[in-house]
Amino acid sequence: MTRKILKIGILIPRSGPAGIWAPSCEASAILAASEINATGGLLGRDIELIVRDAGSTDRSAVEAAASAVSLDLVEAVVAMVPSSARQPIRHVVQGRIPFVYTPQFEGEEYHPGIITIGETAAELLNPAIEWLVQEKNASRFFLLGNDYIWPQRSMAEARRLISGSGGRVVGETEVPFGLEDQDFILSKIRQARPHVVMSWLLGHEAVVFNRAFAESGLASGILRFSTSIDETVLYGIGADHTENLYVSSGYFSGVRSRNNDAFLEKYHQYFGMCPAPPNAFGESLYEGVHCLGSLAKAAGSIHSQDLVSKMGRSSQTRTARGFDPEVATGNRHPIHIAAVDGFDFRIITD
Repeated sequence: MTRKILKIGILIPRSGPAGIWAPSCEASAILAASEINATGGLLGRDIELIVRDAGSTDRSAVEAAASAVSLDLVEAVVAMVPSSARQPIRHVVQGRIPFVYTPQFEGEEYHPGIITIGETAAELLNPAIEWLVQEKNASRFFLLGNDYIWPQRSMAEARRLISGSGGRVVGETEVPFGLEDQDFILSKIRQARPHVVMSWLLGHEAVVFNRAFAESGLASGILRFSTSIDETVLYGIGADHTENLYVSSGYFSGVRSRNNDAFLEKYHQYFGMCPAPPNAFGESLYEGVHCLGSLAKAAGSIHSQDLVSKMGRSSQTRTARGFDPEVATGNRHPIHIAAVDGFDFRIITD
């Protein structure tokens, strides 16, 4: 007997700076849905993913959400989009259906209509700044980010933590999307003479800056740190442009754990030996679909308020992150600090 269908809208940008993650996002969501369907579906129904292109702007993300809700009649939305699109999408959904927001974000999101599962700026920065100060003797920091909410609030958190560690911010710059000429930024960095450049540049923006930074000769004398460089971005930067580059994240594909080993094995079984590279932003969709499924099973319902009431009070039995085989929905995972070695991340701390 054929089971009924439960449609879940997946919002991912296929263009713009964040478009670099689209293939891995879609693959990770598909894998999660297939695992749920293979074990009986969700509330007796097979999940059907409706993937919508969120585009490169907040407006295009809103249009994608509106189409998924009104035309595709999805019963939940799982989105990996920039932070600036989160509230506009919430206004479209209006609490009528669950809205799971998957990537790392700036934190301080308290609206009950949004289920956030990604790492916050404070979670990613606290251990990293402590490590940079203690292990690398860093005290002078330059902050760089794109001009929107995620970098702005992350930079504010970084200023607070740097000050508390005894360091100081010697320069700070916000740049618009699409800036190809990096000379102005590089000049400001040279003048500031930082020990570390901390950056919050989105997707392709990070590729452009880091290539220019290394080609300028600055990489040998100044450390770089980011929370938003993953395997996909690293391939764009290139192995020859990664000297003194460090990253903190809740997920690296190179982390050896039962959870990640199982995820990678299934990922490659499903998509072959050369799929879109697993990475933190893509894998967040795997977490998002499984979190939604676990919440719905615990609630016995797909209604938004019922799911929110089970957040942190129900178990998520499948995750690629952390070391515990079963975690509470929305549970926090260990933060890893890694040094970039060519195309690989060498885990320094777990």
